[in-house]
Amino acid sequence: MSSDLRLGVNIDHVATIRNARGGGHPDPVRAARAAAQAGADSIVAHLREDRRHIGDNDLIRLMEALDLPLTLEMAATDEMLDIALRHCPETVCIVPEKREERTTEGGLDVAAGHNHLTRFVEALSSSRVIVSMFIEPDPRQLDASRSIGAPAVELHTGAYCEAVIAGDDRLADQELARITEASRYGAEIGLEIHAGHGLTFDTVGPVAAIAEIVELNIGHFLIGEAIFGGLESAIIRMRSLMDKARADAAGSASA
Repeated sequence: MSSDLRLGVNIDHVATIRNARGGGHPDPVRAARAAAQAGADSIVAHLREDRRHIGDNDLIRLMEALDLPLTLEMAATDEMLDIALRHCPETVCIVPEKREERTTEGGLDVAAGHNHLTRFVEALSSSRVIVSMFIEPDPRQLDASRSIGAPAVELHTGAYCEAVIAGDDRLADQELARITEASRYGAEIGLEIHAGHGLTFDTVGPVAAIAEIVELNIGHFLIGEAIFGGLESAIIRMRSLMDKARADAAGSASA
């Protein structure tokens, strides 16, 4: 299923559960197929340096099995660049990565890493891989992403989601405004705008309503909800909430 707002489903934490015990169950490839059946527009997988969830063989199997586009999340290291160029997924999202973190904790500082990151964008683009930079909703980072030739960015929505969960309405409104303003500015300077991190049934609507955002990438929450009601059910509900928010926003804009 496709719409003007795409849904990328991250299946990393299916592999996390598998790796907790070893063996082959649950299978991330099976999860990717279920996500496709439920309405995902793409599959997302983060191959980390420490291989804590997705492994090299998972990436090979996903590339072979999927009809949907695959987004490979990766750190800007020579090892990961070699892997990405070997497999050439549809999209590579370059993310910050620290060994001690539980999950990606914030956006990449593209402005500070301009010289280092440029060669990654150039090499991947030369192989017809779409490159996205995972950044904070900050005009400085948007400008830097554009200047190194990245055609897309993914805006980090974690601070907004954490504020909603904490019940801090004032901070949530501020963070949502940052995402909205960054989305508009990024689109104005020619970037394709994606967003993700921490999105849930309760937080997705206001982000999905931002017209300039064309893709949301959601993983951990959907895998967690799958424990209680199944992966396909969780994705179908998320897809419905996204589409409703986008349609309502479009209707308000045209009224």
